Amino acid sequence: MPKFLRIGVHQSNVSGYTSKAWCVRRVGSAIFLKWGAVDVHGVGNGRKVYWTLPPRVKTIRCGTEQRAMDYAKAAIARRRNHRYEPLSGSIAIRRRPAGRDAELKQALATILIVDIVRSTEKAAKLGDARWTKVMSHYYAAVRKELKTSRGKEIVTTGDGVLATFKAPAAGISCATAIREAVRTLGLEIRVGLHAGEYKVSGGEMVGLAFHIGTRVAAKARAGEVLVSSAVKDLLKTQSAIRFRDHGVHQLKGVPERWRLYRVEH
Repeated sequence: MPKFLRIGVHQSNVSGYTSKAWCVRRVGSAIFLKWGAVDVHGVGNGRKVYWTLPPRVKTIRCGTEQRAMDYAKAAIARRRNHRYEPLSGSIAIRRRPAGRDAELKQALATILIVDIVRSTEKAAKLGDARWTKVMSHYYAAVRKELKTSRGKEIVTTGDGVLATFKAPAAGISCATAIREAVRTLGLEIRVGLHAGEYKVSGGEMVGLAFHIGTRVAAKARAGEVLVSSAVKDLLKTQSAIRFRDHGVHQLKGVPERWRLYRVEH
């Protein structure tokens, strides 16, 4: 089973991210994926890697062995493109003392979700080599704006980025700056922002707020920055930021309906 590791920063580095591991395995026409946040201890041959929480798993039925082989090859290439290193050792599940889960730390933040529009279509048109170069410039541009706005990168999701901000105005400013920066690469993005509480256990961030942010982003069209009513309510005194009502929406898998707003240019 090929395994990949990306070592991140758990402290307050503004461009930090959580250490994460991926496992990709093919059996016949099926692909088995396993991924999640990890803790890394030591270096070199003495390095040990532990899942911070039980990893997420997914099985993909490809229909034929050739399709499965192609999928696995693409999945492995994607990990390498996203600065993951091959991991030769095992990933252990650490035994936690009883009551550890009760010690979850709770925090409040503005959550930003960035996603490239029609990325699969663009990747197919450009080819692997050119697309890899474009994605390298894309992540460099995103991380530059995150650092400028004091945002914290949490994880990359394929061609997307999830980050958090202490102030909603900083998140919106970063979103619009990223949108303009990546247009020079011929890319259009959609962005969603939501403000809410989440919990931190080890290196893993969990909470409904992340799901809401993802669903808000999914409602945006190319070039749009959408925010939830929770973000707008926090910015009532920020007259410099203008919004247009985007209507009330049912967000997939999220309780209740949410009013969304589009950030005006």
